[in-house]
Amino acid sequence: MMKKMKKQLLFIVMLGLIGCVKETQEIKAVEENLKGNRVLMIIASSNFRDEEYLVPVDILKSYGIEIITACSSLQVSTGMLGAKVTPDILLTKVKVEDYDAIVFVGGTGSSEYWEDKTAHHLILEAISQNKILAAICIAPVTLANAGVLNGKSATVFFTEADRLKEKGANYSGKDVVIDENIITANGPQSAEKFAQAIVNLLSPKILPVKDEKR
Repeated sequence: MMKKMKKQLLFIVMLGLIGCVKETQEIKAVEENLKGNRVLMIIASSNFRDEEYLVPVDILKSYGIEIITACSSLQVSTGMLGAKVTPDILLTKVKVEDYDAIVFVGGTGSSEYWEDKTAHHLILEAISQNKILAAICIAPVTLANAGVLNGKSATVFFTEADRLKEKGANYSGKDVVIDENIITANGPQSAEKFAQAIVNLLSPKILPVKDEKR
């Protein structure tokens, strides 16, 4: 009886070790696949949402992804919770072809891009070049106003749900929604899941992308 239990225990331990090795190999494969990728994070000139910038930046950098921060100003931007970020490039100087993903960070200040023609142009270019396009919190309104969410499943901070619906989006109350190359998320509590969705879309050959529409 004891021998049988020992064999069963050894089998369970071996399965666990195999699982750990497989997971480690997958992580390494993702990191190798993502090296050299560049992601543009677009923040407001003030009052961006700290977690929606800092959490994705930390996660994306952990995979070896280069982060470039764009803004309508090169002055230091202060987040709603006090984080200080110095942008790398003006929004007007961004060339979409230089990046693998374009990400709009939310926060109350991000409404400055809702009707911004430069932001809309970048969004349309991202779609035409088949880039990953992502927005979180109230920033999906910018995507909706640019016309790229019409007929798409998307989410947003609940206060702005009607703005998405008015532009033809299929609004979802989910934390994160993926529809083809467009990722939307509903707020700071979803920042980690949002970042992982970006990683998954950047590395589709290794990580299967879940259908998050419904």
